[in-house]
Formats: sequence, structure tokens, C-alpha cells
Amino acid sequence: MKLATLCYINDGNKTLMLYRNKKENDYHEGKWNGLGGKFEAGETPEECAIREIKEEAGLTVKNPKMNGFITYPLFDGKDDWYVFLFTFNEFEGEIIDSPEGKLEWIDNSKLTELNLWEGDSIFLKWIIEKKFFSAKFNYKDGKFIDYTVDFY
Repeated sequence: MKLATLCYINDGNKTLMLYRNKKENDYHEGKWNGLGGKFEAGETPEECAIREIKEEAGLTVKNPKMNGFITYPLFDGKDDWYVFLFTFNEFEGEIIDSPEGKLEWIDNSKLTELNLWEGDSIFLKWIIEKKFFSAKFNYKDGKFIDYTVDFY
């Protein structure tokens, strides 16, 4: 079981996205993602999100807003992933050359046109619509199967 965060930083009508193209053997290679990653020992979801954004983008963020929670059973074929989703509207600093890939501000109207994991196109709409959710997204061998969701 893996605990992780997935974060989207908003600047007006744009969202900071990461094109994964730098890490060797990256399961997400060639995909656009939000920022985030695995928890370190003792971290809260918020602490993990803030740390990961600093490491991956060089930005200092504050006032996280939790948007939902996603379960990915055996997402990478090995582990169940439990992911806390956050958005941030407040940040400072300059974007760094990310060790994970290329960072780019993408117009919100174009987010679902990117090469995303198929399920991301679904939940990104919920985030934009400000729906709080708990969902399960099922993939097999990297292919999207289906999902279930509860809205709160």
C-alpha cells in the first residue's frame, strides 16, 4: 500500500502541470500529471503535498484545499495507491528545472487535451467544478477499466 498526494497549483485560469520525461523507469513517462508523490514517515497529507511541490517545482505553497481522495487498486501492478488530491491558489517563488520533467502552465480549458491518464480527465472536471469526492479508479496493465465515485 502506498500513500501519496496529487496537487494542482492554480494561477488564474491556468494550472501548473508536469510532463514526466526525466526519471528512469518512470511508470508515468510521457504523461502529464499534477505534482506530488509518496508520503515520508510521520507526514500529514498536507505536509507531503507542500514538501513535494517544493521539491518538484521550487514553489512555496500555503493554504491547501483538499478536493478528494482516490484509491487506485494495483495501479502499477504491484501496490494499491491511496491518493489525497489538493489544489493551491497561493504560492511564491520561481519555478525550478524539475527533476521529474517539464513544468508548464496550462490553460484550464486545455487540461483534458493533454496526454493524461484517462481517469485524470474525469476527476480534473470534478476539481474544476469544486466537487469533493472519494473515488476508485481501476486500471489493468496501464489501461483504464472503470471507476466509482461518491460526492460529498
